[in-house]
Order: sequence, then structure tokens, then C-alpha cells
Amino acid sequence: MKAKTIFSCQNCGYQSSKWLGRCPDCNMWNSFIEENYLDTSIKTRERVSLYKEEPVLLRDVKLEEKTRLTTNIEELDRVLGGGLVCGSVILLGGEPGIGKSTISLQLSNSLTHAGYTVFYVSGEESVSQTRIRANRLLKDRIRDNFYIVSQTDLSLILEYIKKITPHVVIIDSIQVIFDPSVGSSAGTISQIRECAGILAHLAKSTNTVLIIIGHVTKEGIIAGPKVLEHIVDTVLYFEGDRFSTLRILRAVKNRFGSTNEIGVFEMTSEGLQEVKSPSEIFLSERPQEIPGSVISAVLEGSRPLLIEIQALVSRGGFGYARRRTQGFDYNRLGLLVAVLEKRLGISLENEDVFVNVVGGIKVEDPALDLAVVLAIISAFKEKVVLKDSVIFGEIGLGGEVRSINQAMLRIKEAERLGFKNIFLPKNNLKNLNYKNKIKLIGVGNLKEILPLVFI
Repeated sequence: MKAKTIFSCQNCGYQSSKWLGRCPDCNMWNSFIEENYLDTSIKTRERVSLYKEEPVLLRDVKLEEKTRLTTNIEELDRVLGGGLVCGSVILLGGEPGIGKSTISLQLSNSLTHAGYTVFYVSGEESVSQTRIRANRLLKDRIRDNFYIVSQTDLSLILEYIKKITPHVVIIDSIQVIFDPSVGSSAGTISQIRECAGILAHLAKSTNTVLIIIGHVTKEGIIAGPKVLEHIVDTVLYFEGDRFSTLRILRAVKNRFGSTNEIGVFEMTSEGLQEVKSPSEIFLSERPQEIPGSVISAVLEGSRPLLIEIQALVSRGGFGYARRRTQGFDYNRLGLLVAVLEKRLGISLENEDVFVNVVGGIKVEDPALDLAVVLAIISAFKEKVVLKDSVIFGEIGLGGEVRSINQAMLRIKEAERLGFKNIFLPKNNLKNLNYKNKIKLIGVGNLKEILPLVFI
């Protein structure tokens, strides 16, 4: 095989015969690295031919009764859509220390107790180091069908998989695995693409579940995202501050389930523990009668969550007003501030506005708009929102409060946690047949809600 030198973008995989300062495909700057590329198509064909399948008629394909492996971790099963699909490839990403390896060990242990064989490839830790961590997390509950190896050579890993024939293979992590036939070093886009592609083909042809752990870049995205996301079936991503106890597991891509569901975990000394009632955790430390604090109800998939929105408005001192958000869309904040200035006459052009979704969760539900607007007004005017109130609704450019979906789920969650007042869109209130102790207040625009919500 004739070797040649190429330059590859480490973000998207674009290749060029010369170095480029900016990638013409993904527009990333200074992402090209020189690689000694070898034409590995012949070796690749020889390798994957061991696992090749012959074409068959679709009508002749037999449907298996059990196509999913239940993990017995309810929060994980929720995000996956009911469990691990046989033959699927899953990419698990997140910041260092957030819990990727921890949940992989717990998942492996749960599957082995269910009778499945798991093969764990630890490329970053020795077997003894992994055993120490497993002893802390799993105690003495490790079964005989849990195999582990510390290896980074792809050719040897493939031989081990062929010998053990496991139900589930976990690669920790794909950035340290290398194919000897590829001339570049481990972690480059060529190595990631080649190794992930071969492993994915193996998983599909042998009906094995493959879980790949991926690192994130400085920008907070999985290294080589476009390459990996096209190869895998499901992309799971851990959210949250690694110095906090809460972890949010979200499906960014899922061919076998919804991408709206989230799983909530709490990091403890014994690993990640499922949080059965996330709303209680998010609201456990909320301040009482403090301006800028508002409780809202959002929907993540089929699960309603009550979260606290905090806003801070202060005089800008640098000649221009700053807008900062945590867990809320920055562009959406700018739009809502413009609505406040135009429709309510609230002058914020010289004010710094900061909005935070407490708990480290990222929310895209438009029903959060009304709570964000009222939190900003509350912080700006130093007025406290009516006690024991939950507020949700989408804001239009005219200042109107627009209806949202699944209002009843949000109401029941607020009632369960003991709230007494709910401010919601008028159109939602018209379609509800709900009689209980909680008070429902319908609003049509921002001017209507202001005299009702502030005390």
C-alpha cells in the first residue's frame, strides 16, 4: 500500500491535500492536522468479510420476540425508548468526570445480573484500576459473565469479541482505540472514523449492542461529531455541572425512540442513583419571597418537570447591556427583552440581564417564556411573585400569551408538590375540565397578568 500525506479536519473529517486555516465544510478554524494516510480499503474489506451477510428478501426476515435488552435502570430505559435494541450502536458523550464510565459499569453490572454477557474494553485504565472503581460502585455483586480488557488495538479487540461473543460491548473510549493499518495516531478523525465504522459493522452483523464512549472538545461537543453521529443509531449526552450532584441524560439522536425524553440521576459515593421525582430536587433549595425567582412547569418528553427560573437585572457599567443565560436559549432571551421594552414600556437598554435555569438542565420548551419574562420584571422592579405559584405559557411578539401543549400534565405535577396557584394561557384554560383545590388563572397577554402575579 502506498502511503501519502493528507490534512484532515478534526471536527468534521474533511480532507485536503494541503493545510487550510479554515475548513470549507464546517467552517472551523485551525482544525487541520497532517496525517500519514494509508489506503486501507483492501484490509477493511478482508476484515469485515468475516462478518458479512448475504442479501435476503425483507418479507423473509423473521421478527424476534425480544428485540430489546431491558437495563433495569428505569431512567436509562426511558431515554433509550424501552431498553437497548439488539444490533444498535450507541454513542455516550459528556464532559470529563460527569459519569460516563460510572453509568457504563452500572449498566454492565445490571445486564450481567439479567443473564447477558458484557465485554468492557477499557482503553484509558488498567484492569486493576477499573476493578478498584467497580469494587466501590458494585461491591461484591460482580457476575461471572462480565469480561473486561485493557486494550487499544482494534485488531485484538475484534478477536476478543469474536471469541467471547458477548451480548453487549462497551468501548471506553473511542478516542484511544487505534487501527494499526491506519497511519495516523489515535484520536485523529481518520482513526475515529475507521475504528467506529468497523465496530458498528460488527455490531450490525452479529446483533450485538455496541456502546461507544466519546470525549468532548473544548467547545463542549463530542470530538468528531459529524462522523460519529452518522455512524451510530443513538447519541446520548450527559448534561449538568460535574461539580454538582445532578446529572441529566438526554438523547440527542435516537432511531428507536423519542429524543424528547430525559433521565435524571444524582451522583453519590455509590455511583449514579436514579431520581424518581426530579421536580422535588430542582425546587429543594429555592429561596422564598426573593425578587427574580419564578417556578415554571416544562415538559421533557412525557415527563412534566417543575423548575426554578432565576433572573438578575442590574445597571450596566461597560457602555452596553449584557445578556447572559444558563440553560435557556440566548437568542430567545433577546426576543423576550425586546417584547418587554416594546409592549410594556420597560426600559432595559442600559440594564444587564442574567437568566438561570436552576439545576443545570437545558430547556427548549416555549412554555418557559412567561416565567422568564416575569422573573425579569420581578428582578427589575424588586417585586416578589405571588407565593406558591406556577407560571407557564408561550409569549408572542405582540405580548400575547399563547397556548401550550399538555397543560393537564403540568397542572397535576404542580398539584402533587403542593402549589396553590397556576397562571396559564386562557386558551388552555377554556379546554380544561378540572376541578380541585388548586386555583387556575387564565391570562391572555402580559398586561393582564402583571396586577395578578405580583404582591
